[in-house]
Amino acid sequence: MRVEALIPILVFISVLLTVNVVYLFITSQRSNRRQMSRRLSTTQVEDQGGRDSLMQIRRGRSLTADGNYALPFVSLNQLILQSGVTVGVHGILFTMALLFVGGFIVSLLLQGNVMLSLAIGAFLGTGMPLFMLKTIRDKRRRRFEEQLPEGIDVLVRGLKAGHAIPAAIASVGSQMPEPIGGEFSITASELTYGLDFETAMSNLRTRVGQADLSLIVLAVSIQARMGGNLAEILANLSKVLRERFKLRRKAKALSAEGRYSAVLLSILPVALFGILWLISPGYYGQVLEEPIVKPVLTGAVVWMLIGDFMMYRMVKLSV
Repeated sequence: MRVEALIPILVFISVLLTVNVVYLFITSQRSNRRQMSRRLSTTQVEDQGGRDSLMQIRRGRSLTADGNYALPFVSLNQLILQSGVTVGVHGILFTMALLFVGGFIVSLLLQGNVMLSLAIGAFLGTGMPLFMLKTIRDKRRRRFEEQLPEGIDVLVRGLKAGHAIPAAIASVGSQMPEPIGGEFSITASELTYGLDFETAMSNLRTRVGQADLSLIVLAVSIQARMGGNLAEILANLSKVLRERFKLRRKAKALSAEGRYSAVLLSILPVALFGILWLISPGYYGQVLEEPIVKPVLTGAVVWMLIGDFMMYRMVKLSV
């Protein structure tokens, strides 16, 4: 068989493997999320079995059995942890490696340039997974932020009903949907197996990375040192979080016009250039070879990026 005949087969195999990895990545994440709350909310298990389940969930979230980071790269480990992906460190690294190899092989077969193929493989193997993880993490944080006041209310009702703290937190895990349900279930399991309330809440803040959780950790820390009614403290904190959430939504609504204007002004020059290039490919061909054209275009791109940065700073409101 000739080498040229193998190229379509290798391209097909590479694309098939890449699509298969992405599909397994998404489906395993969803299935493991559904199983997380169900496993941890089960009260009819033996102690050793529950401890093994907690260790297994920690490993799936890219942590060690003791709850420490599994990777020496803390930033990457935090991103994987806070995204809620449950395929573990080995699954993430295997996905990155397979995307890199698939992108490198396909690009090398199509272009024949080794350096360009390495760059494309590196982008697919690192840039694409990191972008996906960041997108999933941001979406998960927003969802958690919306659920947090209601979750605190469930916790307060459990405390006022006379339940112990682990039982009240477990009720949040069983009654609330993902992501807050699964995270509070892990916290309840950690409390059951020896962690104090302040440390368990600090671990919750680390796993989620949501800013409002710092207020809860601070309130719990003050209550542990100074005493007081924890249910009342959390009830007042729930009101504060609701007001902060309303203020964030109001700020987002007020800055919507500026944000969409910035996006439109950024896309418009590129879109016009592409349309003119499709309609009349030779429109720019006569002037591209002029010495002054490339510096002018470079300066225009730089000024556009500066304008995008200024508009971004103007519409970015921190609440």
